[in-house]
Amino acid sequence: MRHPRDLYPFVLIIGGALVIILALVMLYMLDRLSAEQEEITETEKITVVGMEAEPDSQGWRHLFNGVTLDGWEKTNFGPQGPVMVRDSSIIMAFGDGPTGITWTREFPVMDYELSLLAMRVDGNDFFSSVTFPVSDEHCTLIVGGWGGSLVGISSIDGSDASENFTRTGFPFEDGRWYHVRIRVFDDYIRCFIDGEELVTVSIKDHSFSVRSEVNLSRPLGIATWVTTGAVRDIRFREL
Repeated sequence: MRHPRDLYPFVLIIGGALVIILALVMLYMLDRLSAEQEEITETEKITVVGMEAEPDSQGWRHLFNGVTLDGWEKTNFGPQGPVMVRDSSIIMAFGDGPTGITWTREFPVMDYELSLLAMRVDGNDFFSSVTFPVSDEHCTLIVGGWGGSLVGISSIDGSDASENFTRTGFPFEDGRWYHVRIRVFDDYIRCFIDGEELVTVSIKDHSFSVRSEVNLSRPLGIATWVTTGAVRDIRFREL
């Protein structure tokens, strides 16, 4: 039979392991708390949006403060669904046609980059299509249209995204955030989804317009079509 003193090394080892595990758990919880606090602090800092906002170190300015629709208005399409701010996101709910928001303040018409996160919550059509200026014209980046996967520009030389050369597909999934980025710079429109360049269009070689259904999204707007979509972290910078 072992003497109790013979068990001391095992007790020390087990005790040491427990201390290490508890320390790791505490570090994890502190990291989580720190990250959450940083997110809260960042949200609290967004008090000014648009051209009047102070740009960050990379030139980005916020277009959405995460709390209200300051700078935006609900687009009065007519048969639209409700629009609300929830969990630092703008929710554009299912309607009988388009539902969306329109920017009401100054915005560049050339040499800029627009960035946002977008999610399809429910539905099978476009969930965050962005209408944006191109000099004295406008067009729309379709995100998830015509059955849920089409990406392209409406309209180019009178042809919408389902008919022109920008038409492409992307495997969007419900409930997932996608990074949408649009660059209007150096005579080109370039559009990216999660860092993948899906659309490249020469500005000088084409004319641009929007479909009548989203005329009210001009000069800058975001809309869904018979679909519930969400957007957040809307930013822009001048190039």
